[in-house]
Amino acid sequence: MKKLLILIFLYFIPVISFAVEEVQKINLQQAIDITVENNMDLKVSNIDRDIAKNEVKIANRLQNPDFNAFYFLGAAGRSEPNQLGFTELVEIGKRGARKNLAKANLELISKNVDYRKFNIEMDVREAYINLVAAKSVLDTMEQQQELQEELLEIAQRHVKSGAVPEIDAIQATIALNQMITQVNTAKANVKSALFEFNKIINSKAKVFYDSIDNILSEANNFQELMTPPPTTQFPDFNTISERALEHRFDIKIAKQEIEVAKKNLTVVMRKRVPDLELIGGYAYQTMTQTDDRRYNSGAYVGGNIVNLPVFYNYAPEIKNAKLQLEQAELNYESVKNKAIKDLNAAYYKLMISASNLNDYETKILTSSEELIDVSVKDYETGKSDLTSLIVMKQSYKSIIVGYTMALADYYNTWTNFLREVNSDEFDLFVTEL
Repeated sequence: MKKLLILIFLYFIPVISFAVEEVQKINLQQAIDITVENNMDLKVSNIDRDIAKNEVKIANRLQNPDFNAFYFLGAAGRSEPNQLGFTELVEIGKRGARKNLAKANLELISKNVDYRKFNIEMDVREAYINLVAAKSVLDTMEQQQELQEELLEIAQRHVKSGAVPEIDAIQATIALNQMITQVNTAKANVKSALFEFNKIINSKAKVFYDSIDNILSEANNFQELMTPPPTTQFPDFNTISERALEHRFDIKIAKQEIEVAKKNLTVVMRKRVPDLELIGGYAYQTMTQTDDRRYNSGAYVGGNIVNLPVFYNYAPEIKNAKLQLEQAELNYESVKNKAIKDLNAAYYKLMISASNLNDYETKILTSSEELIDVSVKDYETGKSDLTSLIVMKQSYKSIIVGYTMALADYYNTWTNFLREVNSDEFDLFVTEL
């Protein structure tokens, strides 16, 4: 009883919160589009890209000049000229290397942003499918509840006519109450999946999004859920893996990290190159400073070579930059190696889930539907007892739920397969029979 009250409480809480928000039913493609446009995590990532663009401008900056003023005091002030001028530091070989590093970092950040966007799109697919799957299980449970209510009516009629003992009605009532608790649990699961779906969309808009009320077993669901039917003939793994490696974001990112490490090594090595400091300005002597009592003026120029690598030649920084490059190269090989393993596992799971789903549709489901129809008729006509019928009904319920889970597993393994090939073009690697 306590568990039942908790489930009922959980079921009604979301209804209260929905009242202050607009509920909008959307299909999978609409869910992806809305997420790409409104997801706050993606907006944060896009800001990272804007920051990296500004870093390129920062890296390409020229050094600001220094303003200098020299006034001689005391006896020196009576003969030496006063000076007003500027000093400009000219970097030798550093600015271009620094800009190239910033560009490489911008490219790396852009690839990471694209990867985050792709993963969020895949999260939306998965959350949408899980929501529809939860609704499908609820639909199955509610159908089973209706069937159990019909069985209770039949049992009560048989008891009333004296055809069966009263225990049949009691047994049917217990079975119905058990089914009601399972329906309440399924309703709570739908609400949980609904909140998870909106969490993935992560929009500031005062809208609560819901899936279109289709269930996994309805016709054309494969097209609506952007998934090839399980009867599709997929190419062999070698063909898929060759093309997948060209699309994987993690491999592209690892390769770009090598480029960043190379650019960083160049920047660090350029620190050994001395810089040039240019000095120039205006010098003058007033009438009190000259022997002929005339105002004299002119220009002065000069130059310094600064930051000579005499006492410190940046050897530790260069060594670390080389180690970082070696690290990036090893990581690239590691990412490629693990990518093949992950893709192989995803491909295998997809093939198995497609085979299981085909078995359900062609071998298990149809026979089970015929069997439950016959069992109900046999009990109604007195050819079998209620216990056998309830056992048969529970087995049928397990088969239907199993079929729904097989459908959900197939959709999810397809989504996971797309994650591993790093492409949301669901027909990119398949050909129809």
